[in-house]
Amino acid sequence: MTTRIVTGVDASETAAEAARTAARLALSLGAELHVLSAYGKLEVERLKAGSDEFVYSSEGDALSVANEVTDALRMEFPDLKLHTAAAVGQPAEAIVRAADELDADLIVVGNKRMQGLSRVLGSIANEIAHKAHCDVYIAHTHRR
Repeated sequence: MTTRIVTGVDASETAAEAARTAARLALSLGAELHVLSAYGKLEVERLKAGSDEFVYSSEGDALSVANEVTDALRMEFPDLKLHTAAAVGQPAEAIVRAADELDADLIVVGNKRMQGLSRVLGSIANEIAHKAHCDVYIAHTHRR
């Protein structure tokens, strides 16, 4: 029985489409969906304006991207149990690590960069498919 699904997102429409596919699968299987956005390394910038201090971070940016996707999924799939997170590392590495930590049954990724020359050079989906310790579903998100 599938209980946890992990999907990785960035700000692209293809990632949002893969997340919608993951949501449909999670809903049909009665599973919870974990939406993850990766960031390369933790960078923090503090800006002061008078007595106010603003903190910007790469982790915060990644979490913001994941929250945007999750908010859209909540509107479309109100009965779905969703979790949002940001994780340090390259996307494939972060997604596989999160799936391991969550004991996920399935990772859903899009097929972006699996066509043409990029396919030869590698893609996130390809790397995940080779390194994951659970099933991987590659959603068709690339439209010609």
